Amino acid sequence: MIKQITCYGDSGVICDFGDEVKKEINIKVIALFKTLQQKIINQEIKGIKNCIPSYNKLIIFFDLTNTTSKKIISFVESIAKEQTNSFSEGKQWTIPVCYDKEFGIDQQRVADYTKLSIDTILEKHLNTIFYIYMLGFAPGFPYMGDLENQLYCPRLKTPRVKINRGSVIIAENFCAIYPYDSPGGWNILGNTPIELFNQDSSNPSLFSPGDTVKFYQISKDEHQKFNMKDFLNNVS
Repeated sequence: MIKQITCYGDSGVICDFGDEVKKEINIKVIALFKTLQQKIINQEIKGIKNCIPSYNKLIIFFDLTNTTSKKIISFVESIAKEQTNSFSEGKQWTIPVCYDKEFGIDQQRVADYTKLSIDTILEKHLNTIFYIYMLGFAPGFPYMGDLENQLYCPRLKTPRVKINRGSVIIAENFCAIYPYDSPGGWNILGNTPIELFNQDSSNPSLFSPGDTVKFYQISKDEHQKFNMKDFLNNVS
């Protein structure tokens, strides 16, 4: 459960669940995050401006004109037992990925490092159900674990200036997808045509912490013809 709750600056508190990066711990973080969201919607607490979950922490920012850190900490402590048993499973996503060599520019690098064939690497990647620990770095960017230990590969020593939007990437024990063109040093296995972040939507991020993702392989032609509206209609 929560190991300690401390002030985070003058208008925030941090709920610390420990230092380990484990699904079991993150589930507790997300449970508290979702419980607080519901409490805010129900107007059971006032003054909270934002809640940000990470691997093993939850940061709560509040309005000093409406509440205090003491009130926030007391409220969190009061609902800690309640939220432990209120966690609901996140959404299960099935996401297309194209492993064409045009996209998967680091497949050989990963193969050289892991001593596995490219086919084996892609098979293991496709057979993994990834758990989204948090969103960060860029809007909609999902940090997904846990990659098979056999696929462990460090980041590039020198990050690239640009990684294309939709790049499906791995580094160490994690997998991610770039929602935008961006610099980065992760290993690129392929590309997905899905749109991870839409600022015009009421829910801008496609994924949420606690969701799971499983990839399925598509051809380059299917990637080019992919229709995001059809995809969303099929999953809604």
